[in-house]
Amino acid sequence: MTMFFDSHIHTSFSADSEMRAEEALARAEEQGIGLVFTEHLDYDYPSAGKEQFIFDPEAYWTAYEPLRAAGNLSLGVEMGMMASARKKNAAFVQRVPFDFVLGSIHFLECKDLYYPETFAGREKAEMYHEYFIVMRDEIYAHPFIDALAHIDYIARNATFAHPEISYGDFADDIDAVLRALIETDTVIEINTRRLSAPRGIKELAPVCRRYRELGGHYVTIGSDAHVPQGIGRNYDRARELAHAFDLTVVTFRERKMQICEA
Repeated sequence: MTMFFDSHIHTSFSADSEMRAEEALARAEEQGIGLVFTEHLDYDYPSAGKEQFIFDPEAYWTAYEPLRAAGNLSLGVEMGMMASARKKNAAFVQRVPFDFVLGSIHFLECKDLYYPETFAGREKAEMYHEYFIVMRDEIYAHPFIDALAHIDYIARNATFAHPEISYGDFADDIDAVLRALIETDTVIEINTRRLSAPRGIKELAPVCRRYRELGGHYVTIGSDAHVPQGIGRNYDRARELAHAFDLTVVTFRERKMQICEA
């Protein structure tokens, strides 16, 4: 077994972060946890005139591999899953010996779910159904990912009156995603970003329960931190959520699952 890891961290190799590796590691040491850097890779990002979410994996490995030797840091990538990027994503993970590949859905119809205008003119039921169907399809199409990030990402910036993914409303769609994870031996992430509020925990709990009922056993925990203050955010709450449904917290090293100590 190994120490607990925050397995979703962004540093200056991600277009939307300026955090330095050294300050991230110092913050993690204060909390007694390890880190996995998961820099953004989003090919075909619909961003005319904006920064591209692509980084140089060789430069990344050269910069951070010496820091990895101590054992409290692993090096990964957060890979945006889109149908148009499947072949490019598969080629990217072969360029350096990543420890961990985290898959994400950030876009629908090439529109960024970060921006409120993406939700304009859409009905929640239709849009969330599409989101989960795309997620399911891309899990099957990306058999080389190790974990799925933030299943509730769409709820972060949705402009609907009730933005939560609400398992009871989308049970069939969420079950399809969970079955895809289990069938492909892909772990689910408990993302801690939205666990500050009781509502965030309430919405994720039935997803964790159903994942376990369908045969899931393992979770990673990730803060999705882009600044030092975010590292380890709500980590204990995520551990409690995992424990409540008999899910084992893991991390990855050299693409191999490692169980975190109890």
